[in-house]
Amino acid sequence: MEIKVLGPGCAKCKKAEKIVREVVDKAGSDATVEKVTDMMEIAGFGVIATPSVVVDGEVKCAGKIPSKDEILSWLS
Repeated sequence: MEIKVLGPGCAKCKKAEKIVREVVDKAGSDATVEKVTDMMEIAGFGVIATPSVVVDGEVKCAGKIPSKDEILSWLS
């Protein structure tokens, strides 16, 4: 599983990345987490609001910090 946290590096984007990494670690998932800051790459996902989270190429969350429960549901 590949998870991408999209955002330019603002405080909300950093918090979203931190929460995603915490949940992945706590769940013992072997998912990889990547932070994407390149605006052209972000635009390629059709996302106009950040932070956004993409799981295996599918946008799961856009324009908000996901909850831990949301992230857990994506891992299962």
